[in-house]
Amino acid sequence: MTDANIHGRSKIAAAVSKAGLLSFVFVMYSYTTAGPFGLEDQVTTSGPGMTLIYHLVLPFFWCIPISLVAAELTTAMPVQGGFYRWTRAAFGDFWGFLAGWWNWCASFLLGSAYAVLFTDYVSFFFPRITGWKHYVVAVSMIGVITYINVRGIKTVGKVATVLETLIFLPVAVMCVMSVRMWHHNPFVPLIPPHQPVFQVFGVGLALGLWLYSGYEQLSTVAEEVEDPQKSYPRALAWVVPLSMATYFVPTACALAALGNWQDWHTRYFSDAAQLIGGPWLGFAMTLAAAITFISILNSTVLSSTRMPFAMAEDGYLSPFLTRLHPKFGTPWLAIVISAAIYSLLAWHSLTQLISVYIWLRIATSVLTVVSAWQLRRTQPDLERAFRIPWGSKGLAYAVIAPLFMSGVALIASDRFGLKYGPVVLLLGPVAYFFFRRRPA
Repeated sequence: MTDANIHGRSKIAAAVSKAGLLSFVFVMYSYTTAGPFGLEDQVTTSGPGMTLIYHLVLPFFWCIPISLVAAELTTAMPVQGGFYRWTRAAFGDFWGFLAGWWNWCASFLLGSAYAVLFTDYVSFFFPRITGWKHYVVAVSMIGVITYINVRGIKTVGKVATVLETLIFLPVAVMCVMSVRMWHHNPFVPLIPPHQPVFQVFGVGLALGLWLYSGYEQLSTVAEEVEDPQKSYPRALAWVVPLSMATYFVPTACALAALGNWQDWHTRYFSDAAQLIGGPWLGFAMTLAAAITFISILNSTVLSSTRMPFAMAEDGYLSPFLTRLHPKFGTPWLAIVISAAIYSLLAWHSLTQLISVYIWLRIATSVLTVVSAWQLRRTQPDLERAFRIPWGSKGLAYAVIAPLFMSGVALIASDRFGLKYGPVVLLLGPVAYFFFRRRPA
């Protein structure tokens, strides 16, 4: 493959059935947020007030600047592989390869973890699902999602729309029913009394960054979206505020109604729903949480499997991975191979490995934002239908804010992440020298 692939269209562009704006919004939302679940531990570690402040402030230093970068670069280079090819255009083959390799490897941890978490919730309803049965359910879910993704982005979008509707309904009902019980100030106390500073501002902040990550990831399927130069910025304009509301509103409503911030723990939204609306609402909320992991896995497979396809087009990985499905036009072999790796890793819980995943995610986000700066410098005449506003100051904000937050998050990593995160990153250069393209 030639370097024309950096700016040009891949063969998938003409083969696949493309998604419209509304469908793409649901796909992006399901990847970045999907539901309010996952923040519960932040309430007890950082305090209710600080948790709510995080969800009002953090986006302006993390996902909003990254979204501005992704919007500009997608309109300039709407190519399959997204940020991998942006990085390659900005800094060359080595850094481009690392962006793609780190992201694909990170998806192995993420995809398998979501399958495991889904099965954990299913086990709540069926306690006998343990051991090998737990593994079979997780792999079966991966298989179903793989089939949906082989059928293409339009099918993925339809499934995402249905799943997100099912998730939204019990959350909305809980918020409405909580109004009659509002007797507490959800911002009090601001932070937990007598807690270590690191726990309040380190662990809680790192979790917040995790919740607001991924807004550049769907750039990998730019060629499978109708009019991506317009659709991608518009989708971000919808998804970012919707994500903020998804985390902030249910948390504030539950705290205002119950005031028991010390009792919050993983999966607490199910308990809150039961206290507010009764057992039926608690059951519905638990079911919504399980569906959330199906929805995220669905969009994760979509975004991550285009990475090996694009890298194979560029000559790094086997051309075997560029084969398209004869009916659906999707890179079905890349999808199936990725899903097989998810299945191999779905035997055990991957809680510790998620702390390693955040290192890989931050590394790709950093490469994405600095690519925007580099391409403004080296290719100022590149046509950009959307530009980060406020000129050079806006660009500086979009680059510096995520870099600062990345540093904070890495310093705040737990001991396992600090030990193995750098090791996993260093495996990227090793892979490059193994897979790098040789001169003809």
